[in-house]
Amino acid sequence: MQKSKVMVAMSGGTDSSAVCRMLQEQGHEVVGLTMRVFDLPRQFPAATLAGLDETVLQSGSLPGEPDFLLAARRLAERLQIRHITVDVREEFRRDVVTYFLQEYLAGRTPNPCVHCNRRFKFRLLEEWANREGCELMATGHYVRTETDAAGRTFLLRGIDPTKDQSYFLWRLPSSLLSRCLFPLGGMKKTEVRAWLRERDMTTEASRKDSMETCFVEGDYRDFLLHHCPEAAQRAGGQFVSREGKKLGTHRGVPFFTVGQRKGLGIALGKPAYVVRLNAEKNTVVLGDADDLLAPAFFVKDSVCADPSLILSNPNLTVRIRYHSEPIACSVETLPDGRWLVRPKTAVSAVTPGQSAVFYENERLLGGAVIDDPRGIGLYL
Repeated sequence: MQKSKVMVAMSGGTDSSAVCRMLQEQGHEVVGLTMRVFDLPRQFPAATLAGLDETVLQSGSLPGEPDFLLAARRLAERLQIRHITVDVREEFRRDVVTYFLQEYLAGRTPNPCVHCNRRFKFRLLEEWANREGCELMATGHYVRTETDAAGRTFLLRGIDPTKDQSYFLWRLPSSLLSRCLFPLGGMKKTEVRAWLRERDMTTEASRKDSMETCFVEGDYRDFLLHHCPEAAQRAGGQFVSREGKKLGTHRGVPFFTVGQRKGLGIALGKPAYVVRLNAEKNTVVLGDADDLLAPAFFVKDSVCADPSLILSNPNLTVRIRYHSEPIACSVETLPDGRWLVRPKTAVSAVTPGQSAVFYENERLLGGAVIDDPRGIGLYL
């Protein structure tokens, strides 16, 4: 590989630390970029938090510098690479956190990592790479890339099925992927930790994995109540059956997700699941496990290098959540521009707001946002 100047997204964790060292060993000039997006109490020493009231602790903007930023800076000093820190907490709150809250208020379940990767993290990474004269960019995501005969760059699933993160990156365009390096995509996490230990980087090798939603600790409902008090005003809505029978009252649509069974706050004498949410009427539809099965569903806002690779692909599969297995499917375009996805076997708990990501074998072809199911009966 030709030696290049590479901008690396440094989080201070195991994966980005390994990427910095790997690229440096390969002879690249590495520049590190650490984004401070949202402060969590667990990221700070206990002494820093002493005396702070609960409002400050949950504000997302704490005094001092978090441990991950200091860790990234120390590694940069050790490797003798240029390190840049950008404080984008206000922008992150305005874009990503607001999206997260508004989706729950609208009765959808947000996918903040998908939203953030394209509209925030990779956008900033590309901006700073251009500013610093870096030809390439790199992250610690467990994915791979390949370029086809037409010059289009596609993502491939990481070889470690427990760590593959392609699902969260479906919005990244081919033009950006062509500049990206993902050195860990061909490794398992255990191999990455062992590789670091071999280089006397035991501290970096032993760090815990990051949380899926980086700005929420614990139950998202607590975060919702603190940062969006109007959610509590939805209390008193109705639980209803699929036939429309009133079953009881609930605390508000934003506090439920499709497929939820526990924590409903209602006893019906049998297991009940959230089948559908209606934010306009503030109703939560309950049903049996079989009521969650969908033979087809709508998606919108698709992103793909070539729609024909999805719309006329006999080997197409779809994943409707991060850890779900790909399911064989077909896709057709509707008059309103949405896509109708028909899985070969019915899928459970298809959740509006989440992502449907399409693959052919290991190759990611594109994705879309799962839409409201109302009206699906016309196509069944």
